[in-house]
Amino acid sequence: MIFITVAEQKSFRKAADLLGMKPSALSHSLKGLEAQLQVALFFRTTRSVSLTEAGKQFYVRVLPLMQEMDDVIGSVTAMGDMPGGTLRLNGSDAALSLLIDEVLPVFMRQYPAIELDLRVDNTLSDIVGEGYDAGIRLYEDIPQDMVAVRLSKKIRFLTVASVDYLQGAPELSVPQHLFHHRCIRQRLPGGKRYAWEFTKDDEALSLDVPGTLTLNNSRLMVEAACKGQGVVYVPELYARPHIDAGVLVSVLEDWSVSSSGLFLYFPHNRHLSGAMKAFLETVRGSLKVE
Repeated sequence: MIFITVAEQKSFRKAADLLGMKPSALSHSLKGLEAQLQVALFFRTTRSVSLTEAGKQFYVRVLPLMQEMDDVIGSVTAMGDMPGGTLRLNGSDAALSLLIDEVLPVFMRQYPAIELDLRVDNTLSDIVGEGYDAGIRLYEDIPQDMVAVRLSKKIRFLTVASVDYLQGAPELSVPQHLFHHRCIRQRLPGGKRYAWEFTKDDEALSLDVPGTLTLNNSRLMVEAACKGQGVVYVPELYARPHIDAGVLVSVLEDWSVSSSGLFLYFPHNRHLSGAMKAFLETVRGSLKVE
């Protein structure tokens, strides 16, 4: 397990953090393995860790064995009691909120021996490289080589602003009017600013709107809009509670576009542990959106 974690993380520090070990203890363990095999498994520098050719061959051979061992342990554990282990999931704050509201109450009651480790991350991390069992994202943001399981229905993107902001503000009935407004813009993980997308009938627009405030978090963008800082463009699930409370107003409704929705995803060739299988079963039973 130590060897596989270091090979996948390409970092002793990250691997040690995931395994709950001191880096020195992890390094000592790997040196012992290399001494036993009488071959170097890693190239080590002060800045990077990579597999040697022998290390690559060892990884390819040992990974399926470890996956099979996990399956055996999970099966034996299930025979004695309930599935156990830890599931590490990565997703946006809205995605994890959906899990907490709709899935976790059932899952944690049915599988008390499984530990869930959830991380809010809006940067589209590499779930394989960072050691996660699965991630949750909008379907359009998921790599094509992943298995994707639907968690939600389609999600509209809404253009919203506070009641206070709209009072006395310029007209806002078509997307082009946004150029006369203060817009709260979004910075994407790669550094590019997000262009707001609109469609109506056969017309489609992508606008780099003006504004003096740029954020990289949809929840914070909505909070700023609630404070009257400008117009914001976000998935409906972020804005809906504030619209229902009468704080925000949705504009340009007939120009709104939709995402395919939120999906749980994981590598197609990954062995599924008993804990992951139990989680998938609970997701499908709790959400019923497929």
